[in-house]
Amino acid sequence: MASLRQIRRRIRSVKGTAQLTRAMQLVAASKMRRAQAQVVAARPYAEKISQVIADVASQTVTPEGGALHPLLARRAHPQRVELLIVSSDRGMAGGLNTNLIRAAAQQISQEPAPVVATAIGRKGRDWLLRTGRELRAEFIGIGDRPAYLDIVPVARVVMDDFINGYVDRVDLVYTRFVNTLVQRPIVRRLLPVEPAEADRQRAIEYIYEPSPEQVLAELLPRFVEVEIYEALLEATASFHSAQMVAMRSATDNANEIVNELTLMYNQARQTSITTELIDIVGGSAGIGVR
Repeated sequence: MASLRQIRRRIRSVKGTAQLTRAMQLVAASKMRRAQAQVVAARPYAEKISQVIADVASQTVTPEGGALHPLLARRAHPQRVELLIVSSDRGMAGGLNTNLIRAAAQQISQEPAPVVATAIGRKGRDWLLRTGRELRAEFIGIGDRPAYLDIVPVARVVMDDFINGYVDRVDLVYTRFVNTLVQRPIVRRLLPVEPAEADRQRAIEYIYEPSPEQVLAELLPRFVEVEIYEALLEATASFHSAQMVAMRSATDNANEIVNELTLMYNQARQTSITTELIDIVGGSAGIGVR
């Protein structure tokens, strides 16, 4: 059995760990609320720009034998596919990054064409390097408050790869924030852009100037940027939520260990006191006999 001094040292150590994880839990909770507000604010904008693109595309005449815009060009048999993986820079978030990487690995294994990747976040970058995947670009250190300008270089890389024909499709892999306890890995098409079906029942017919084609050409790159930015916000909110839950669980586990160690300490102390009393009583009895 461990000595009383060793048990006291372990109790102090575990209490220190509990204080640290509790502080990290509170910080993650604060950041999660801010990130969640950003996600909620960004979703309507992303939905609206998708609707506008669908409406503009429905009013645009398709050139014979070609697409309305290079970002809309569909290639029947992709020769190379690119994954844009949005992960976190840090760990200590439970199984968040593990589930994301598992989804990316499954997508790669199911893809018949060669796969290259662009990584946002250190965890996804490290996994790609360990597995020997071709890494087109990496973007790390964006921080807990991503700005729209942070993703403009990312969008430029994937759009250039697609327009220049280096890849024939780009898929976006990220973690969607559902609620505090649920963060779901998502794999969805980014390029070519697939406009939603236009609402034929709308009461208003919009007129686009100078022309629907030119408006569409301006909107499509912005749409790709918005899609990536929304994914980054979703991933940020998911990370802080997962970290808050993980740190709360770690704090609870540490407190349970402290309680068990305290009980062990009390039992050891009681045993020590009982042994000392027996020795004293035995010594007194020996003196009385003589």
